[in-house]
Amino acid sequence: MRDMDVARNRTTVDQAHWVVWNIPATARDLPEGVPRGSQLADGSYQISATGPVYRGPGARATGPRHHYMFELFALDTALDVQPTDDAFETRANVMDAMQGHILAKAVYGGLFRRPE
Repeated sequence: MRDMDVARNRTTVDQAHWVVWNIPATARDLPEGVPRGSQLADGSYQISATGPVYRGPGARATGPRHHYMFELFALDTALDVQPTDDAFETRANVMDAMQGHILAKAVYGGLFRRPE
């Protein structure tokens, strides 16, 4: 999950709201209340800009809506990527490791801002 309207440290790198990888192929949904922690019970990993936890949308109520993108990739292998302390570095490592293994990609975009 990416926030396309927030740049990291005045760069072109957008906000890493949630990166999850190695979701089992048998998974049919993502449950509510995913617990905090780098590795989840199903063997997948997670990280966000605020640590090993889901970070939902957070655009302020008084500002413009933010563009959030959810990207889902089907891969032909599990990735040998361990989370680092930096979500942006980890996301780059995951994206690099996926190269040559992508079978399909789905993208869902939405606009959000907090209610007033």
